[in-house]
Amino acid sequence: MKPLICVSHVKEAAAAGKHELYVEPGAIITAAASDYARDKGIAFVEKQTAPAAPDVHKPAAGSVKGLDKGLVAEIVRQVLLSRGQAAQPYREEKDDSGLKVVRGHSVTYEVFDTGNPVTKVGYREVISKTESHMSSGFLTIDHSSFTWTLTGYEETDIILEGSLSITINGKTYYASQGDVLFIPKDATVVWNAEDHVKLFYSTYPADWAG
Repeated sequence: MKPLICVSHVKEAAAAGKHELYVEPGAIITAAASDYARDKGIAFVEKQTAPAAPDVHKPAAGSVKGLDKGLVAEIVRQVLLSRGQAAQPYREEKDDSGLKVVRGHSVTYEVFDTGNPVTKVGYREVISKTESHMSSGFLTIDHSSFTWTLTGYEETDIILEGSLSITINGKTYYASQGDVLFIPKDATVVWNAEDHVKLFYSTYPADWAG
């Protein structure tokens, strides 16, 4: 049976200050583990290709095979930024008709300002008001809680990874992977994630940020 790599394994590596997590060849890495590793800057490396004394300037041949695609995208973005070049926040394909395909594993995140610098919340808008009457994108919440008012817009969310609770009018509701949330216009809600959660959102109208 192939070993399964979960978020807990990545968290242990992060707590130990590691930047590489050695895994057995053919190990199954969950999507949540891949996302968390990307956020923490941790690379997956197969044990059979792991060097005895890693050379940070020259990766061992074959070690790239164990890297998460999202992490590779983030590394490339950081290199381009260090050279003063603009880096795309995600890879996309567009058709003249307006159709657009966004490669989810390539999406990088920027800090979402909740008004509380302690919270760990990131987002990336992938469909903007210049493209649609709706705005859509990805949102991650990591062990954080914050209050938000949807001033002038409504929102629909689908949980892609993890679980969270949302409180409105004094009542708390829970949602996990695969669940869909609808939040009405002008509602004030409290988002809370006891672990890492990732969701995809759509707002109407598109100009949710005012």
